[in-house]
Amino acid sequence: MKLSVFDIKGKETSKKVELSKDIFGAEPNDHAIYLDVKQYLANQRQGTHKSKERGEVAFSTKKLHKQKGTGGSRKGSKKNPLYKGGGRVFGPKPHDYVLKVNQKVKQLARISALSHKAKDNSISIVEDFKLDTPKTKAYAEILSNLKITGKKTLLVLAENNKNIYLSSRNLGGAKVVNASDLNTYDILNANNLLLVESSLKQIETILSK
Repeated sequence: MKLSVFDIKGKETSKKVELSKDIFGAEPNDHAIYLDVKQYLANQRQGTHKSKERGEVAFSTKKLHKQKGTGGSRKGSKKNPLYKGGGRVFGPKPHDYVLKVNQKVKQLARISALSHKAKDNSISIVEDFKLDTPKTKAYAEILSNLKITGKKTLLVLAENNKNIYLSSRNLGGAKVVNASDLNTYDILNANNLLLVESSLKQIETILSK
């Protein structure tokens, strides 16, 4: 598949790039995508949730009334979960949500996600560019020129560029990552995948190992 290269003003240049069939034309494996996205989302969880059980709430342990003869149910203390402020039954406890997925599966998932984007014609190639200063307006203008304003966009750079990252940070739905940090979730979560020329070779190098 050949794609035209655009400049930051949205104009099509005379250059064209060939997308690797082994990556952008591969048969997608949806189960691998599921496993990788599941791991990504699980690993974002801190797992610090905690509620107090009846043995941890600050109430008197005095028995509320005698065991028998009241005509009502038996009640041990105000710590009973049935009372307001009482302990919670089977409440959440801190635990680790981290999942493990084999590297080959993760690689297959990223290839599958890129292949889906290629089939949907949701990939655009833009010339390498830099911003002299962090400026949201400048980055928003680039997206406007490329006619992808108002959509979730993922810009993939070959190397870290602090000015571009800071310029995109205040725009809703706009995200910037390095090719080495590209993951399945970010690819699928974006409506448009924006690759700079130099990042394309880097992506192909990483995913062809």
